[in-house]
Amino acid sequence: MSGDSLIHSLAGAAGGIVAMTVTYPLIFLSTRAAVETSREQKTTYQAVLDIIKREGVTGLYSGLNSSLLGIAVTNGVYYYFYERSRGIILKTRGGGKGLSAIESIIIGLIAGSATSIISNPIWVVQTSQTVRTMSSPASDTRTSASTSSTSTTTAQPTTPLVIKKLGFIETIQHILRKDGLGAFWRGLGPALVLVINPVLQYTVFEQLKNFLITRRTAKLRAGGAKTAIAALTDVDFFFLGALSKLVATSSTYPYIVVKSRLQAGQEHAKRYKSAIDGLLTIINEEGVEGLYKGVGSKLVQSVLTAAILFACQRRIYEITKKAVTTVAVAAK
Repeated sequence: MSGDSLIHSLAGAAGGIVAMTVTYPLIFLSTRAAVETSREQKTTYQAVLDIIKREGVTGLYSGLNSSLLGIAVTNGVYYYFYERSRGIILKTRGGGKGLSAIESIIIGLIAGSATSIISNPIWVVQTSQTVRTMSSPASDTRTSASTSSTSTTTAQPTTPLVIKKLGFIETIQHILRKDGLGAFWRGLGPALVLVINPVLQYTVFEQLKNFLITRRTAKLRAGGAKTAIAALTDVDFFFLGALSKLVATSSTYPYIVVKSRLQAGQEHAKRYKSAIDGLLTIINEEGVEGLYKGVGSKLVQSVLTAAILFACQRRIYEITKKAVTTVAVAAK
């Protein structure tokens, strides 16, 4: 049982890395939009052009290394606890019956809480890297240069500001120097509340999966295959993953905004006394639309990521399981 959960864990980590790599620019854009406090709304196209102008094409991949580490740890831990708990429950009964909605919720809460506590420091680093160049001293530099030019007859061209991007270790050191060890658990409150996101996702996924299997199995048995049990395809997992994530992210996005701002360590976010206070402050200062900044790119990204993850995780799990079984048999 434990070995099977470990294979699920490794497959989840690998699937997450694939999905994250494919969709990272959308993650980057949605995080930037979520922590932006001005009322100005930029289209995704405008945001891309602005980032490329300021930071180059590679700017769209700022924080990718820590994101890959984060998604590997997050998915690895989540799948281990989820499949371990799921296996224990299913082992207590026979008949191939799937999880009920209540059982899915309980398992999701266990796996999600463990994952949030363990992976939060990595996401603090990733978010800090992502937003580091948003509030640069560029405006101060230009203002200073403009003021100086008024005392001369010819304005001198300003030197373009070179924005230093910090690596993973450098960002950790920067956070430690600036805010101390406790900063690595910034946003943990909203992150724990956001455990409801994977809970919703996996509950919807399990129920849709059970529905499809039951319906297709009934058709097979109606056709004469009395003991057959229908199997889902990679395409099924892709679309079930996408639909379940759409429901989860749409329901919890305002908390994602608060969590991103707290993890970024922005000064205005430090005024939030709690996740609820953060929500109310955003509504008061930016309007309800402030709770949904970046929701467009986030929905596209999260739905696509989940679809790729579910399809890849299943396929990687089956390949790994087969290889491990083959090696085990050969070793006897």
